[in-house]
Amino acid sequence: MYEEARSAAVPGAVLWRAGGPGGGSGGMVLPDGCMDLLWVDGRLLVAGTDTRPHPAGEVPGGVFAGIRLAPGTAPALLGVPAHVLRDRRVELAELWPAREARRLAGLVGSYGDPRAGLEELAARRAAGAGPPDPVTAEVAARLRAGEAVAAVAAAVGLGERRLHRRSLDAFGYGPRTLGRVLRMRRALALARSGMRYAEVAHAAGYADQAHLAREVRALAGTTLTAYTAGSGRGTYEGSAGAPGADSEGANSETPQPSGSRTTA
Repeated sequence: MYEEARSAAVPGAVLWRAGGPGGGSGGMVLPDGCMDLLWVDGRLLVAGTDTRPHPAGEVPGGVFAGIRLAPGTAPALLGVPAHVLRDRRVELAELWPAREARRLAGLVGSYGDPRAGLEELAARRAAGAGPPDPVTAEVAARLRAGEAVAAVAAAVGLGERRLHRRSLDAFGYGPRTLGRVLRMRRALALARSGMRYAEVAHAAGYADQAHLAREVRALAGTTLTAYTAGSGRGTYEGSAGAPGADSEGANSETPQPSGSRTTA
C-alpha cells in the first residue's frame, strides 16, 4: 500500500504513507535529490540525499509515513548541513536532543494520520527558519532544467567553487552530482513511459544512448531494461516507491518519489 499527497503547508513537499505485509522487504531506493523526515513504527528518522541505490529494508518497519522535502530545503528545517546526512538514514535523536525527538515522535503518532503530524512539525520548523534561500531554489531549478554548472554559477552570481560549497550544505553533494541525479530521474520517467532509449537519451540531455546507460548503471545500479521491467512489479523502487508519483519542487520528475514505500 502506498499513498501520497502534496503538502498544503510546506511548499514543494509531498506527504506519503506506506505499509502492509512484508514491511521493509524488497526493492531498491534510487537517488532523487530529496530528503525525508520519516515516522516509522513510532520513531522519527531522517533520510539524507543519496549518491547510490539503497536496499529497501535498510530501515526496518511495518508502517511508514513521511514528508519528502524538495531539494535544498531540509537543512534549514533540521539544523544540519545536508552533506552530514548524505547516503545515511539516522534517528532524529542523533541530530536533536533525544528527549525532544521522543516527544515529537509521540506527538506525530497521536495524529490519526501521522503525515499530518509530520506536516505540522515541518511547517513549524520552516516558519522558525525564515524564508527559503532563493539561490538554492534557483540552483535546483536550473539544474533540473539541464543547465551546465558553469552557466548556473554565472546565473546566480557565484564562482563554481563557492557554488560547490553551498551545494554541499544545501543538497548534500555538489551541483554536478545533483544535476546528474535529476537528469537520471528525468530519463527513468521517460523510459518508463515507453519512449525508446535513444530518444530518452536525447530528450534527457545525454550525449548518446551509451552515456545514458553508463549513468543509470552508476547512479541506479541497474540497467534501463531491468528498471522498466521491474518498475511495474515494484522490483526497482524510487525513493518513495510509487510508480508515476509526481510533485512540483520535490522532484517533479521522479518516477517514484522520495522515502520508499518500505523505507527511505
